[in-house]
Amino acid sequence: MNRICDLFGIKYPVIQGGMVWCSGWKLASAVSNSGGLGLIGAGSMHPEVLEEHILRTRNATNKPFGVNVPLMYPELDKIMEIIIRQEVAIVFTSAGNPKLWTGRLKDAGTKVAHVVSSVFFAEKCEAAGVDAIVAEGFEAGGHNGREETTTFTLVPSVRKVTGLPLLAAGGVATGRAMLAAMALGADGVQIGSRFVVAEESSAHSAFKQMICELGEGGTRLALKKLAPVRVVKNLFFEIINEAELRGATADELRDLLGKGRAKKGMFEGDLVNGELEIGQVASLIDAVKPVSQIMLELMDEYHSAVSEIKSGGKYAF
Repeated sequence: MNRICDLFGIKYPVIQGGMVWCSGWKLASAVSNSGGLGLIGAGSMHPEVLEEHILRTRNATNKPFGVNVPLMYPELDKIMEIIIRQEVAIVFTSAGNPKLWTGRLKDAGTKVAHVVSSVFFAEKCEAAGVDAIVAEGFEAGGHNGREETTTFTLVPSVRKVTGLPLLAAGGVATGRAMLAAMALGADGVQIGSRFVVAEESSAHSAFKQMICELGEGGTRLALKKLAPVRVVKNLFFEIINEAELRGATADELRDLLGKGRAKKGMFEGDLVNGELEIGQVASLIDAVKPVSQIMLELMDEYHSAVSEIKSGGKYAF
């Protein structure tokens, strides 16, 4: 039995990332119904909105699902109170100290995974008592670690220091990438970008179409003086990039960023002035598809690759 499947009670070791402005109840329930683990992205929700999405997800699936919570969220206490009151079985935390809430969540019967970008924080996770670790390389979309460590380097490094169930994230959008991650020591994968383009994603249709047309090099890491974030190279990025090149201070960058920039781009579809968070792997995505088809393609390709390796074929030497 796969350890991730066993831990979360799912058919496939595929976790859907809890992306802000993209991961509502429709996406989470569709992924869970297709055999993976769907996550509601609490990072772009007010507490009352999150509670509604939890209830709607529960009505749309009888399979396990969870909530992703950035620990720097301004209404964190209210969010966690709702999660505990609603008896959410699985929580993925990120962007903060895993010690902050892991103990209380586990006391409430919740399984906890935490996202890390370095070996140092992976060790902190094990000390905090988490049930699983997500090792996310800097290929990933959205907010990234300052180390800029790639997934292929991070996953085996984290595996060296922990025996906990391990998920690989960042640059994973295909079954072959899933197999590669598992060969490096991961027990499963967390996939964000490919699910952003799912029909059930709450991302704006214009943003989804833009992702399907992105080529190699279409994303860059920006805002390193604040919190590094991988975004599409649009006008907003060019303005931020120019400011960073001329040595803008963190306060100047905050002023340029303003408020609601990610919502403007990803949810409302402003492709010029919005902050459009997506991973490097977007260059492999060429069509908007339902979650059921995405999951079928992922697993078919994974099993095909496994069969090729077992039979020798082009992998023999």
